[in-house]
Amino acid sequence: MIIKKILTKNSGLIQPSEITDQKIYLSRRKFIGTATRASVVIAAGMVMPGWLRNSYAATSLSAKKLSNIRKSSLSTQEPQTPYGDVTTYNNFYEFGTEKDQPAQKAHSLITRPWTVVVEGEIRRPKTYDIDTLLKLAPLEERIYRLRCVEGWSMVIPWIGFPLSALIKQVEPTANAKFIEFTTLHDSKQMPGQRSGVLEWPYVEGLRIDEAMHPLAILAVGLYGEVLPNQSGAPIRLVVPWKYGFKSIKSIVKIRFIEKATASSWMKAGPHEYGYFANVNPAVDHPRWSQAKERRIGEFLKRDTLPFNGYADQVAQMYAGLDLNKFF
Repeated sequence: MIIKKILTKNSGLIQPSEITDQKIYLSRRKFIGTATRASVVIAAGMVMPGWLRNSYAATSLSAKKLSNIRKSSLSTQEPQTPYGDVTTYNNFYEFGTEKDQPAQKAHSLITRPWTVVVEGEIRRPKTYDIDTLLKLAPLEERIYRLRCVEGWSMVIPWIGFPLSALIKQVEPTANAKFIEFTTLHDSKQMPGQRSGVLEWPYVEGLRIDEAMHPLAILAVGLYGEVLPNQSGAPIRLVVPWKYGFKSIKSIVKIRFIEKATASSWMKAGPHEYGYFANVNPAVDHPRWSQAKERRIGEFLKRDTLPFNGYADQVAQMYAGLDLNKFF
């Protein structure tokens, strides 16, 4: 199966824990202090590519800063994953199936001008320019955990606004039970779409009450800067209690619908990827356990928390729902 080959193809990748953080890169004294770890990497034959060594500082320094960002009380207090790891270890199949390919290839994505069509079972359908969307609600820093289905996790300081702000703006009708999100489909800008690994464009969805939850946000930045292309620029979904593939990137369409439609990974592997995709350590993926995870930058694994640690906030939405069946 193509997907199985792809998802088990990462044994030769550079590990994020072996990549120097941007702040260390910019500080010679601190950089020298990492020499012991670097020598281990070289001894193992895992030499960092030149493009990667030279890109971290440039990526951050050239990014546009976002202003007037307020802190959110919904943020976790856990240590944040280094910027360099967050922006160079990505799942974004539109730019390749390897974790380092999005950072290498996403420069081809043009994020201005950019519009998002909002349609379906709503009273006020509209096509939003990205800069208009940025004014819908005050931007907040939300430090959220991100847990991927493969077993790795990060803590990222996202910049965005509640998805509920957009929902209220367009006034859903009583028929709007679900929301479907669609990524840009342009194989010239997104070379990974020339492959048949998924059915393009990438599509994901939420139940309307999930979308209205205060934790669900539309992110436009991270670490105080505009989203890098490889992280889902210019606008993406972040739903922290679900596996990462639900947080669709580079959104161009948001459609309010009465019945749920199959998402991209459901179509690719219906027995492996469910519609809800809530982080559930008690339900294993057919090919690996979900009980443990490895935080990027750490050596030892940790226990995976139900709903990715957000059970107190979201578990009530699934009361009475069999999470083994509706996974």
